[in-house]
Amino acid sequence: MPTLYISTNLNLEGIDLDPIFFKSTKSLASIIGRPEQNVMIIVKGSVAISFGGTKEPAAFAELLSMGGIDSDVKRKLISSIGDILENHLSIPKARFFCHVVNVKSSKL
Repeated sequence: MPTLYISTNLNLEGIDLDPIFFKSTKSLASIIGRPEQNVMIIVKGSVAISFGGTKEPAAFAELLSMGGIDSDVKRKLISSIGDILENHLSIPKARFFCHVVNVKSSKL
C-alpha cells in the first residue's frame, strides 16, 4: 500500500484538502502502478519546520511503497507531489523535500 505522509508548517485549518487528497491519490496510483483504493495520503499542518534557516512555507513528505519504485518513478513522484503542493498550498518546489522509501517485503 503506497502511503504518502505530508507535513507542512502551514496552518491548514479552513483549507480544503480534498484536491490534495484526490490529485495525490491519482498521481501515486498512476505513477507507481497500484490501484487507487490501495493509496493512503496523510496531511499534517502546523508542524514546526525550518527550511534553509527560515520558517517560510515549506513541506516535508515521505512516500513508502512496497515495490514499484525505481529512479524514473521516484523523479516523477517528487515532481508530481511538488506540483500539487505548489498549486494548492503555494509551497514553492524549492522549499519541499521528499524522502521516497521502497520497502522490501522482508523488512515487514
